[in-house]
Amino acid sequence: MNRSESKYFNTAARMDQAFLDLLDKKDLSYITVKEICEKAEVNRSTFCLHYETINDLLTESIAYMNQQFLSYMSMDSDGMIAKISTCQKDELYLIAPKYLAPYLGWIAEHRKLFKTALAHPECLRLDDTYAKMFQHVFVPILMRFNIPAQQRSYMMSFYINGLMGIISEWLKKDCQDSIDSLTSAIETCIMTEKDH
Repeated sequence: MNRSESKYFNTAARMDQAFLDLLDKKDLSYITVKEICEKAEVNRSTFCLHYETINDLLTESIAYMNQQFLSYMSMDSDGMIAKISTCQKDELYLIAPKYLAPYLGWIAEHRKLFKTALAHPECLRLDDTYAKMFQHVFVPILMRFNIPAQQRSYMMSFYINGLMGIISEWLKKDCQDSIDSLTSAIETCIMTEKDH
């Protein structure tokens, strides 16, 4: 990366941080470009060089944090795939507890951004995020259960939307229930469904 690219990304990072700081204090609809620029110590023209709207900045902030989490997820993907291919079928979960706790912790830590993103689903792009995040968990498990390829996307959608429903309810309560409690609720839903 050359010096001008480094400066460009450094400026974008400052605007991202300014945006997130403001988002912790007020709703998205009350945040202005002027406030972001003042907090990031950049000119309005600099903002316009990077983004067309504040929603573009929201989309980028979500994408950046999703990428951070996906990087964490991929660190142990080989070990997870090996375990999925060799363990007993009754040990298989379509949403692995090992991944739930860090994921829920990530959501709780960034709850204001996540709440805002849920109110602007076009910025959240859940399909892309979850397709990447679960592909190394879902597909091998579904293959072990001999689920036909044409049914896999429906099953993934079922679990992802169920998970998001639970998380949305948790966010409405400002993540007051413990991560262990939420993980237990999710596992109960999965096990109940698996038993039928």
